[in-house]
Amino acid sequence: MNASSPHTDSHEILVIGEALIDIVATEQGSIAHPGGSPANVAFGLGRLGVDAGLLTALGDDEFGAKIQAHLGTANVKLLPGCLNLERTASATAVLAADGSARYEFDITWDLAPHELDPMPKIVHTGSIATFLEPGAEAVASLLAQAKGQALLTYDPNIRPALVGEHGKALETFKRMAALCDVVKLSDEDAQWLYPQLELEQVSEAILELGPILVVLTLGADGALLATRSDQVRIKAVRSEVADTIGAGDSFMSSLLHGLLAHGSAELSTAELEHLGRRAVAGGALAVRRSGAMPPTLEELTALLEEQHLAASYLGQPRRPPRSAGSRWHRGSIRRCGR
Repeated sequence: MNASSPHTDSHEILVIGEALIDIVATEQGSIAHPGGSPANVAFGLGRLGVDAGLLTALGDDEFGAKIQAHLGTANVKLLPGCLNLERTASATAVLAADGSARYEFDITWDLAPHELDPMPKIVHTGSIATFLEPGAEAVASLLAQAKGQALLTYDPNIRPALVGEHGKALETFKRMAALCDVVKLSDEDAQWLYPQLELEQVSEAILELGPILVVLTLGADGALLATRSDQVRIKAVRSEVADTIGAGDSFMSSLLHGLLAHGSAELSTAELEHLGRRAVAGGALAVRRSGAMPPTLEELTALLEEQHLAASYLGQPRRPPRSAGSRWHRGSIRRCGR
C-alpha cells in the first residue's frame, strides 16, 4: 500500500464501491437520481443510524455534487480522495413505449490509493467495483488488507453488460468471495453465475470457497441463509409494490445492521432467523415506495415488532432480535463448521 495513501476516518462500517447517477429517459423527458449498489447500501446504513463511510470515485461535477448531497442526508461520510475522476459515472435507461428498457453506461472505475487505518468493524463491497478494472484490483487489495481484522461482506450484484465474459466474471467472483466472510446474492445472480446448479447447491459451492455465511434473496419467496452447518428459509413480508429499485441494497443494509448488532456470536439457527427477518423486512419496506429509499431504523423496528406480534398471535412466538447496542469484537470472528 502506498505510504502516501490517505487514512480513513473511523467508521463502524466502510462501504467500497461505485456511486453513479441513474438516468431514466422517456418521451416525456429524463429523470436523474443517485444510484450504484454500494452507494445505495451506504445510504441505507446511514438511514439505519449506522456510522457509515463510503470509499468511491466521483468527478468534481454536477453529478458528483448531487451524489454527495444525497449521501449527506443520511450522514454518510465520503472518504478523502474520492473526487478523482474526470466525470461522474452514469447509467441511462431509455424506455420504449412498451415499457422495455435499453441501457447505456458511461462508467469509469479507478479507485484512489487508500489505507484502512483505523480498521472498520465491517467492510462491505460489491457490484461493478469488483469486476471493472483498474479499480477492481484496488478493491481486492483493500479486502486482503482487512481480512482477519474486520468482517468482510460481498454482494456481486451482477450486471451482465458490464462484468465481461462469464468464465472470467465467475473467476473474479470466486476470488472475491474467498476473501469474504459473508456473501449475499440474488437468485438471478446465482443463476447467472452457476446456471447448472440449484439454489441450494449454489450456496454450498460458495461456502466451499471460504465464507461463513451465504445469503440468497428469492424475491417473493423470501430469502435463504446458509452456513456449513445450518440452513434457514425466511418468508417474504407481504407488501404492495411501488417498484423494486434498490430493494436488494436495502436488504443488504438491513443485513449489515443485524451483523453489526449481533457481534461475534455463533450463527445458530436462531441467529440466522433474526438476521434473515431483519434483512427481509428492510427489503420489503423499500419496495413500498418508489426509488431507492431504504427504511429508517424506526420504520424497520416497527415492522419487525409488527411481525413479531403477528407470529405470537398465531401461536408462533419468536425471540426478539438482540439489542443494537451489542458490539462487534474485532478479531473474534467465529468460522462455523471449521
